[in-house]
Amino acid sequence: MQIKKILENETLKWLGRLESKTKNIKLIDERGAWALENIKAYISDCRYFHKKADLVRAFEAIVYAYGIYETALHSKLIA
Repeated sequence: MQIKKILENETLKWLGRLESKTKNIKLIDERGAWALENIKAYISDCRYFHKKADLVRAFEAIVYAYGIYETALHSKLIA
């Protein structure tokens, strides 16, 4: 499989997973709200870069978003 297709598939896979998870986020405090705002911003960036066929930046954006999500979840800022 071509690297471009692999990158696109992985980006869309993680984008779908994170979009699904963010629908049910419960905020624990204002830091959780800050985290959710940033997660949504990086999801938006991912969509933008994917639309522009900038797959490296799209993948980078979704990885950042997922990192913020995981950090906030494990820090108990969101549930």
